[in-house]
Amino acid sequence: MPRPSLELADIFRTHGPAWRRANAGHVSLTQLKVMSAIEACRTEALGGHVAGCANCGHQHIAYNSCKNRHCPKCQGPAARDWMAARAEDLLPVEYFHVVFTLPAEIAQIAYWNKKAVYDLLFRASAETVLTIAADPKRLGARLGMTAVLHTWGSALTHHPHIHMIVPGGGLSPDGTRWIACKPGFFLHVRVLSRLFRRLFLEGLIALHRAGELAFFGDLARLADSAAFAAWLAPFRKSEWVVYAKPPFGGPEAVLAYLSRYTHRVAISNHRLVSAEAGTVAFRWKDYRIKQGDRQKVMRLAIDEFIRRFLIHVLPDGFHRIRHYGLLASASRKANIAKIRSLLGVPQPSSTPKTATDPAPLTLREPCPCCGAPMRIIEIFRRGQTPRSRAPPREQAA
Repeated sequence: MPRPSLELADIFRTHGPAWRRANAGHVSLTQLKVMSAIEACRTEALGGHVAGCANCGHQHIAYNSCKNRHCPKCQGPAARDWMAARAEDLLPVEYFHVVFTLPAEIAQIAYWNKKAVYDLLFRASAETVLTIAADPKRLGARLGMTAVLHTWGSALTHHPHIHMIVPGGGLSPDGTRWIACKPGFFLHVRVLSRLFRRLFLEGLIALHRAGELAFFGDLARLADSAAFAAWLAPFRKSEWVVYAKPPFGGPEAVLAYLSRYTHRVAISNHRLVSAEAGTVAFRWKDYRIKQGDRQKVMRLAIDEFIRRFLIHVLPDGFHRIRHYGLLASASRKANIAKIRSLLGVPQPSSTPKTATDPAPLTLREPCPCCGAPMRIIEIFRRGQTPRSRAPPREQAA
């Protein structure tokens, strides 16, 4: 895919300093670090290396990546590495995609209490699926799943929701059988929705009682327990959005989907259209349109665009990809091996490092001029200027 003509880093470098001055005291240290990392990504500020062709002498400079999980340029390599580690976990069964979404009013509380409420969103959605699936009247099996948190809508608005990828079946309670879902059907979404609603509201009340929620503005009155209980009452009867998409077309499709979703950030560079005359234009998808072209272009003032992007910065140390049930990290390998045995499919063979793997100082990408190996001939640190006169070529190092 060709490099975009406009990048988020360009917007931050041009307008970031003025935005930070105008919003001093209202921006968290974590958000400031994200801006700084994106601005410096793949520039001389982070150092890099010079690669040279052993055959034709071609050279190029590659600057280091910031590796920040909110940086649009760094997520492609991170996703590939993550997926390579997950590939042998895939099973030859049908996979389902379930989405759990918070009502907009409760999402406002999540906006003020990100770590506590996002954690609760993970726990409530995972417990919902595990509980319903374990019910003998439903599936009667122990499941495993991978859950990914997204906090944005297509227009960069705050829209926290969980994408959950679930194999279509699980182990029997005694662990001796694989119990498969009905073809093309996972679990009733209405049943999932109602249990999710109950578990989440119970968890939210527990957080309130523990004094772990903060309220501001028009909702500051919700700090009072009676006012909070009265405010929550209508949500106990409203329908919460939980939906299941059609099953994937096999494990390979799951892998392709996960590679797009697990390391996605609020906006990719390829969605940016322009940044001029004090506004940023970007492509977005209007899901309110049921038929026809949903693709539109939105224009936001640059200050508002930066603000919207930064509201999706996650708290330090917060894990946005989590595994539950049979796929929980502690027992994942043993459970997958057992399931493969029950399904009668061979265990994946581990591929040892061979002589065909590149040497430590040899790049995997060949010379763009002649196809010969490219070797690292110089490494330079942050702020240093490479001694080589090679023309710079922006590339992850």
